[in-house]
Amino acid sequence: MRIGIDARFFGPKAKGLGRYTQKLIKGLELIDNQNDYVIFLRRENFDEYRPQNLRFKKALADYRWYSLVEQLFFPFNLYRHKIDLMHFTHFNAPVLYFKPYVVTIHDLILQRFPTAKGAWLGRLKYFLKNIGYKIIIRLVISKAKKIIAISRFVKDDIIKSFGVSPEKMAVIYEGAPARSALACEAGEPILAISTEHLANSEEVLDKYGIKKSYLLYVGNAYPQKNLARLIEAFKLLRLGQYSDLQLVLIGGDDYFYKKIKKENCDNAGVCFGGGVIFTGFVPDEDLRDLYANASLYVFPSLCEGFGLPPLEAMACGVPVVSSGATCLPEILGEAAYYFDAENSADITAKISEVLSDNNLRAKLVARGFEQIKKYSWRKMALETQKVYAILDQ
Repeated sequence: MRIGIDARFFGPKAKGLGRYTQKLIKGLELIDNQNDYVIFLRRENFDEYRPQNLRFKKALADYRWYSLVEQLFFPFNLYRHKIDLMHFTHFNAPVLYFKPYVVTIHDLILQRFPTAKGAWLGRLKYFLKNIGYKIIIRLVISKAKKIIAISRFVKDDIIKSFGVSPEKMAVIYEGAPARSALACEAGEPILAISTEHLANSEEVLDKYGIKKSYLLYVGNAYPQKNLARLIEAFKLLRLGQYSDLQLVLIGGDDYFYKKIKKENCDNAGVCFGGGVIFTGFVPDEDLRDLYANASLYVFPSLCEGFGLPPLEAMACGVPVVSSGATCLPEILGEAAYYFDAENSADITAKISEVLSDNNLRAKLVARGFEQIKKYSWRKMALETQKVYAILDQ
């Protein structure tokens, strides 16, 4: 077959979608020498992808996500490349494309948490976009030959919301880094890392104004991420025995992060006397060290489709304290310490318990190393390739 992959979300700047798309293509390059692939990219990430398999070619598809241009012109680009099977890695497939395709649905968060912005014009814009989203996702799901869900929770949510036949669904988990893939050499916690690596870690922490000890969160600041309650819980911790604790929030400086900073920082941009650090986007080479040196990774989300960042923290020997909402118990299992995401006092209490109990911390670290063994990017690619093969019969 000639298979197309929508990789307009590609690379770490596109957050979870970008990581998924990048890892899927890399995995397919390693295992598939039978099919030909056309990888569709935007101009901004076109040079970021360099094919490592002669059967993989890239093509420019510089259409902004969720736009009218995407809906009108992307289909003609796909037809021109004579694609036998298209894989849209997100729900925003063009509804005027009528050849066979697979779509990956990562979550239905936009149905649960419409992300309207403050001004009336912004609210009107997002109201119209949400109407468009509901129309498009319903059409895309109905037309797809196969729907890939990244967790059982997402599969059940799609079936319940759209009446999709279970036979049309495939649950394919995302991967997770191996125990030695991040900053933890030979799978050991940060304390076992070489003196040279520790010196480099100190430089990275200084670069972002971080002192030990700190809580870490990696991800965007959309309303469902629940960062307002995390900050409220952090305030309570600072008022107690953890007056020197910091909270490090890693994510691109978008509308929602700017809103949080406006609500919690002074005119000089200092939050809680330096207690809360907003790093902005962090490249992977720095991110490894920021994970590995954290006292805890905290994931307060109200709704997730998979939840990759806490698995990345586990790979680095960092205890994880997490919301128990939606898919998270399914993905994190017994390797996380759960709290009620809608109760700031409970978030505070659970963080405090793990910070103060070395035995509990050690248990969570050990369980985390076991939990990440359940997930593999290679396995994800293999199972996705099987979906392609079934549709070729």
